[in-house]
This record gives sequence, structure tokens and C-alpha cells, in this order.
Amino acid sequence: MVWPMKKSTQVAIGGLSAALCLLMMFMTGLVPFSSYLFPAMAGIVLIAVADEMGVKTALLVYAVVSVLAILIVPDQEAKLLFILFLGYYPMLKPVLEKLPRLFSFFIKLAVFNGIIVAFYYITLYILGIPDILEGWGDLGKYTIYAALGMANFTFIMYDFLLTQVLQIYRGWFRPKILRKIV
Repeated sequence: MVWPMKKSTQVAIGGLSAALCLLMMFMTGLVPFSSYLFPAMAGIVLIAVADEMGVKTALLVYAVVSVLAILIVPDQEAKLLFILFLGYYPMLKPVLEKLPRLFSFFIKLAVFNGIIVAFYYITLYILGIPDILEGWGDLGKYTIYAALGMANFTFIMYDFLLTQVLQIYRGWFRPKILRKIV
């Protein structure tokens, strides 16, 4: 439910949300092994923006955070992952879930796999970051399949947990906390 509100309120909440997302993205350079965690959390912030301010505002916040992340976030993988997938997926998820359940599941997996393959090649050949799968030589020719299988399992868990976050936000946080503030 998008609240009717003044443009100034919409801009202020969008700016605060962008600052929070950018802070989380910046934390990837300060906290070791957080290249995947903080971009996912920054994307979750956009759920609230999309629900309260509308998808257009959330997409604008996503665009602003993406541009600023390119300029100031030190972790190349984290900002690429946010831009390619984790930044907009929480807004795309409710749209995809309006489709029939099995079809929605396969569309989500197709989108994820396309993005993860693009992420791998951009990381390797454009950004020049050493091969992510370099230490996996023991698996031989099945290395890429094992990595893709683990990535798909992780995505399925992320999608499930994102559903739980959406339910908590809409069922508990919004009625109990946000309605008292406004």
C-alpha cells in the first residue's frame, strides 16, 4: 500500500533509504567476507521503499545507490552483485510471484543463473579479478557445475528468507511500528 504523501516526504525517505543502502554497501570494504551479505541487506531496504513509496521511488533509490556505489564502494564484487541482481531482485520478486508457482520458480532460477554467469564473466574478464573458482581444482571438469549448484541452492535459500522478511515487514513491522510513527 503506497501512502499518499508530499513529494518532500518521498524525497526525504528516498534519501535516507539510499544513505542506508550505501552505508551497507560501504561496509563490504570494512568487514571481511561480507561481499554477499551487505549487498543482500541493502536490497532488502528497498522492499520498504517499494511498499511505502512505490516501485518508481524504489527504482530511483536503486539507481542512485548503484551509481554512488560505483564511485565510492571499494569492493568490486559487492557493487557488481548489487547492481546486477541483489539491488532490484527484492522489487522483482513480488511481480514474479503473481505468475503460477512453478512457472515463477523457473523464471526466478533462469534470471538468477543468467545474472550469475554474467557476474562471473564480468568479474573475470572486465574487472580483472582473479578466477573465483581457482582453488576448486580438485573437482576437475565438474567445478563449474558444483559452483553453479551451490549458487542455486544459496539463491533458493535467499528467496525463501526474502519471503519471510516480506511477511514480517508487512504483517508485523508495518502495522505495529510504522503506523504508530505516522
